[in-house]
Amino acid sequence: MRKDVRILLVGEPKVGKTSLIMSLVSEEFPDEVPRRAEEITIPADVTPERVPTHIVDYSEAEQSDEQLYQEISKANVICIVYAVNNKKSIEKVTSHWIPLINDRTDKDSRVPLILVGNKSDLVEHSSMETILPIMNQYQDIETCVECSAKNLKNISELFYYAQKAVLHPTGPLYCPEEKELKTSCIKSLTRIFKVSDLDNDGILNDNELNFFQRTCFNMPLAPQALEDVKNVVRRNMGDGVQDNGLTLKGFLFLHTLFIQRGRHETTWTVLRRFGYDDDLELTQEYLFPMIKIPPDCTTELNHNAYLFLQSVFDKHDKDRDCALSPEEVKDLFKVFPYMPWGPDVNNTVCTNDQGWITYQGYLSQWTLTTYLDVQRSLEYLGYLGYSIIYEQESQAAAMTVTRNKRIDLQKKQTQRSVFRCNILGARGSGKTGFLQAFLGKNLQHQRRIREDHKSLYAISTTYVYGQEKYLLLHEVMPDFDFLSEEDLACDVVCLVYDINSPDSFEYCAKVYKQYFIDSKTPCVVIAAKSDLHEIRQHYSLSPHEFCRKHKLHPPQPFTCNTTDAPNKDIYTRLTTMAMYPSSKSTCSLYSLSQKSVSMLCRLTHRLLARCSHACFWLPFFLFLLHVVTLC
Repeated sequence: MRKDVRILLVGEPKVGKTSLIMSLVSEEFPDEVPRRAEEITIPADVTPERVPTHIVDYSEAEQSDEQLYQEISKANVICIVYAVNNKKSIEKVTSHWIPLINDRTDKDSRVPLILVGNKSDLVEHSSMETILPIMNQYQDIETCVECSAKNLKNISELFYYAQKAVLHPTGPLYCPEEKELKTSCIKSLTRIFKVSDLDNDGILNDNELNFFQRTCFNMPLAPQALEDVKNVVRRNMGDGVQDNGLTLKGFLFLHTLFIQRGRHETTWTVLRRFGYDDDLELTQEYLFPMIKIPPDCTTELNHNAYLFLQSVFDKHDKDRDCALSPEEVKDLFKVFPYMPWGPDVNNTVCTNDQGWITYQGYLSQWTLTTYLDVQRSLEYLGYLGYSIIYEQESQAAAMTVTRNKRIDLQKKQTQRSVFRCNILGARGSGKTGFLQAFLGKNLQHQRRIREDHKSLYAISTTYVYGQEKYLLLHEVMPDFDFLSEEDLACDVVCLVYDINSPDSFEYCAKVYKQYFIDSKTPCVVIAAKSDLHEIRQHYSLSPHEFCRKHKLHPPQPFTCNTTDAPNKDIYTRLTTMAMYPSSKSTCSLYSLSQKSVSMLCRLTHRLLARCSHACFWLPFFLFLLHVVTLC
């Protein structure tokens, strides 16, 4: 909403422009009227809309045409004053003033006009019969007010309507000729309806209507008032009320009725509460609230944000199969001006057998967006109405900014939930296969992925010591000479080589020596395509010798050429290394033989079975296991 309003009064000489201003200010008709009143500012606390209002007078005798043009360009609303007892001044409204104003204003942003019939005390008849055809002819005319500066009739109302024409304009909302809402208004109100329809059944029930009322007007509706509203809709349109709830058609009808009855402010209050500006566009302040992110910090969704996103998922998962079909995804994003997720998302997160995004995959994609582009995530949450549904000041309340990574390293612990692993390797080394295997897709499944549907990211959850964490894999394009800061900024690095290609490891060795040899970022070498015959690498050192020389763990064999979903142990190892980068032997647990791990599990089982106080022993045992693996 505008921070102030500028009202300009124009019209023929002697119609009473200055008298109107003087009568408003002094609340009495002036004995002496100057040729032109000085600009007057009415403070916000004495105006109905609580907005400072500037009132500007025009005098043909005192001002030049150029000064008039400047005032027209600065005005937010223009009052064309005529005398009800002077037909010539009425004729000048259409023959001179409206054409002059239209010539001096941009066609796409016309200034609202108020017709003011002054000196009504001098006649017994109304001028409205003459004025109505003019109002019907010109869309920019908001209303007409007949008044009298002499007996103070409708003076306050005149300036109230002028202020209202600026703060709550009819133009963006309603087409008088068609007697219906404009397309942009319908689109905005439809989004508001869908956001307010918390159970997505296409009807606003009493609870949803009361929540909407409280959100927009800070008070609920009494039960009888709710029934009265629905009865008004029932009487005027048959399908406006269904199952005792308000349909979208009924919701739109109510706003049409508000506007037709001159209550534009009601519709504008709703629109502005849901983030819209005077052009019915969501404001930048609403979509992109301020959020400070210091260097070496990341952004994550907090608990309330995940609860909200869970409710949005449940709202659109109509068949309750814990996955979103393409139709359900489209329905979810109907409140967006565009489709935010492309086909690559289905190869970025987990999907079901039909290729539909699962609940876990849905949350993973939101986690990815928040980590990589927090502004985009804020925008998306804005479209969904997070700050409104959760009654927060802005979407920024959904974000957690993690502490500086250097502090995590010093304290040797982290509170972060999302860890980034950059995957580097020569072209054809198996990086894409490694990403897709994390989503449970074997080689046979991967071959069915279209080239234009592939993704450079994969994200899912892993469990480290019972804690659920997100691991974000990013495939870095193999351009050794131009690795950017983003390519290097991560929590753990995977260097992937193809054991069946003799030149594949050389790229990994050079990248490590160039960028990571002195880095604190943990590195893992992945021996990809381990189902194939291993060929001797042309690099001066074998992969095992290289790892031993640089105190890296031996190359980890990996293949996605399996019958079932590929093994995911390596991804848990990567997450563990990302969480505990200061430990040189982070992977030692995973270096234990399967037999050793099984033995530890059997020992735990026996301890729990034999000890009546196992609940006291279990935390100690888990701590001991942690110490053994990390120290």
